[in-house]
Amino acid sequence: MTIKLSPLTIGKREFDFTRPYIIGILNITPDSFSDGGEFYNPKKAIEHALRMQTEGADIIDIGGESTRPGSEPVGSDEELARVMPVIEALVPQLDIPISIDTCKSMVAEKALDAGAVMINDITGLKGDPRMAGLAASRAVPVVVMHIKGKPKTMQVDPCYDDLLGEIEAYFSESIGIAESAGVAKNRIILDPGIGFGKTYKDNFKLVKNLREFEKFGCPLLVGASRKRFLSIDDTYAENERLEQSLAVACMAVLNGAQFVRVHDVLPTVKALWAVSRLQNV
Repeated sequence: MTIKLSPLTIGKREFDFTRPYIIGILNITPDSFSDGGEFYNPKKAIEHALRMQTEGADIIDIGGESTRPGSEPVGSDEELARVMPVIEALVPQLDIPISIDTCKSMVAEKALDAGAVMINDITGLKGDPRMAGLAASRAVPVVVMHIKGKPKTMQVDPCYDDLLGEIEAYFSESIGIAESAGVAKNRIILDPGIGFGKTYKDNFKLVKNLREFEKFGCPLLVGASRKRFLSIDDTYAENERLEQSLAVACMAVLNGAQFVRVHDVLPTVKALWAVSRLQNV
């Protein structure tokens, strides 16, 4: 049976989970896997965020460090130089919340100071020991993602004895870290980390079995947009995976996801509108 979730306040908005929510991806990087460099220019990044809001995004997730397979980390100063001008420009213009996608507490803190109201941490609060305390002190929601390894090497022969069980154990540990630091349970969002140390089959298995994670009583987020496992035998490039991305977003919602993190906002809005109508016939 699906667990009923309490409403979640993110910034000035309440998310009551009566419908799925769309997180628009804004990568301010030269090397992200799908749109690296496309929005590296602050003016283009700002325009794109405003466009995603118009198209129906519920949250804008801003990141200044690529975490694609094989990527190299960047320093906090460089990451801040990329994201801060965009966050500062967008806060007075957006009516929807801004999330900061970072695993560095220093970057998250500066972003929150500038008006971001959510943290998206790909290390599940295990990368920076200050991150959980920061989320607690600011009373902001935090996305806890599962990752096996680090971005540079995570796709070098990832292997699990028990995929779902190991991710459940990881979530239990991350939730423990969060709650020990004072993060309220109802401010934790779980992300199984599609493509982050997973095989081709693992990714599909996770989408199919999302309800296994409902036992934690936290909202679930799926970010599968344009990822390589949707390439169909490496035939289609990143910008040719829209239809596959929409199919996975719809299936994720049908299987219990409350949030989907996507590059293509308007097509996802349209697809999930149909799913919602079908569910409520």
